[in-house]
Amino acid sequence: MSRSTLSVLVFMAFVAGAPLSARAEGPTFHCGKVQADVEKLICNDAALASLDRKLDAVYKSALAKAQGPMARRLREEQRGWVKGRNDCWKANGQETWITATWTVNTVRGCVDAQYRLRSAELQAVWRLQPPRTVTYACQNEAANEVVANFFDTDPATLRLERGDRSTTLWRVGDAAAGKYEGQNVSVVQQGEVLALSRLDTDTGKTQDLNCKAK
Repeated sequence: MSRSTLSVLVFMAFVAGAPLSARAEGPTFHCGKVQADVEKLICNDAALASLDRKLDAVYKSALAKAQGPMARRLREEQRGWVKGRNDCWKANGQETWITATWTVNTVRGCVDAQYRLRSAELQAVWRLQPPRTVTYACQNEAANEVVANFFDTDPATLRLERGDRSTTLWRVGDAAAGKYEGQNVSVVQQGEVLALSRLDTDTGKTQDLNCKAK
């Protein structure tokens, strides 16, 4: 084989390999086919693309644990999440609520938050990492229990169990404040004390519970 032929083959191998390397650093979806502005943003933002790859790995791990109807439900939820992520274009210059007190006003900020919350939620709901579990007695009544499962995700996640109800909350603000927020519920955890506040959407009233670790 001549030196010139070898040089051409090396060059062709380099050119062929470049897109593969680029794709390895991009998101999990095909950037050449995207139309949504949010997806275009992800394709051009290395940090967001990294969050997309992380979520894809977490989602696949959760899907591997799901069975039958639960797997179908998880797929439906993920498709719904993608639609919600793509709605982040509305955050351009508009204050957008991620949780009750966590707001963003940029498309990128919204997309970043949505990826982090979804990844953390899946890790907690599907127990992809072990939690720190604490049982609390509320209102000084031993039978009035709340079980809190703390997950070291990004952001930190709390799965709160009371009776047959489970709720996902995410830590907001400074870690030392111990504040978590979810849908219509918030928690402040300090040492052995947990203060829970839940909004009853039917009555518009808030139920407050003061709980202490057993």
